Amino acid sequence: MSEEQHPILNQLEQIQQDALAVLETAVDEAGITAWRSAHLGRTSPVMTVFSQMGQFPKELRPLVGQRANQVKLALEAALAEQAERVRQAELAQKLAAETLDVTLPGRPQTLGRLHPITQTLREIYRVMGEMGFQVYRARDVETDDYNFTLLNIPPHHPARDMWDTYYMTTPGMVLRTHTSPGQIRAMREYAPDPIRVILPGMCYRYEQVSARSEIQFNQVELLAVGKGITFGDLKGTLTDFARRMFGQNVRTRLRPSYFPFTEPSAEMDVECFVCGGKGCQVCKSSGWLEILGCGMVHPKVLENGGYDPREFTGFAAGMGPERITMLRHRIDDIRYFWSDDVRFLEQF
Repeated sequence: MSEEQHPILNQLEQIQQDALAVLETAVDEAGITAWRSAHLGRTSPVMTVFSQMGQFPKELRPLVGQRANQVKLALEAALAEQAERVRQAELAQKLAAETLDVTLPGRPQTLGRLHPITQTLREIYRVMGEMGFQVYRARDVETDDYNFTLLNIPPHHPARDMWDTYYMTTPGMVLRTHTSPGQIRAMREYAPDPIRVILPGMCYRYEQVSARSEIQFNQVELLAVGKGITFGDLKGTLTDFARRMFGQNVRTRLRPSYFPFTEPSAEMDVECFVCGGKGCQVCKSSGWLEILGCGMVHPKVLENGGYDPREFTGFAAGMGPERITMLRHRIDDIRYFWSDDVRFLEQF
């Protein structure tokens, strides 16, 4: 018997014909999957021939292996074609069965907006920029020296209780409780030249979260240092700022206060822009709204910043954009700013 007449070759031919005949009956995904398992799986007839290759005469093995590979490739190609035909048929059937209403309007796309705090910050930047102040960025993680000691608050000073501090695991490092440490960094960078900067940034305090307080919030620090700067310059700058922010007719007032790094110190109020100073729920019937703390830079702080307090003077102020935003828009809960509630944010 010649190699070409060996029964295994006829068997392979028959395997191919039988498999192709059955493949024509596979008209859905389940049928395709079942055919693949039966005719190309590990125990299928054509794959069994490969596992029995050692039983054939040595001189016949190359011919059997070649023919078995041809059958396997032919079945795989036929399977791919049939699977594509089934997919196209199912897609056509699905499109015919489903109704597509082309007149249905599309869903409106929600557009992003600037966060209300970002809007307030940008307005503060604009106003202060027009007044000749440049933005100076300082770090969020500060040393205890910059956050307290160099601001005239030495260790164990009772004024430290004014700030509930997050202390880092690294000794001597804290999350800044206010933007005032940036005053020292700015002065040391520019001294002995005059400076006029604002220092915006996030602050962190270990406090109970409530409608009026958060563990993180923005501040904008204001600093001017030069020769001959007076408290009158401070008052004039802040009054001009308030008029640019809240209207040219707004009234302001300064009240004595205390901050370790300024002397004298004050807090600034603006006339309630909700009731016009007549008294309402927003201003607690006082007619005034507190917007910032301020004062003349303490001589010790000037010295720590690299300026001779006998020659230079300066003023500083710190404002809270969250508080200003809450007052302007009558927002009664500071937690709204960080809740990511779209219903709240889309109002701005």
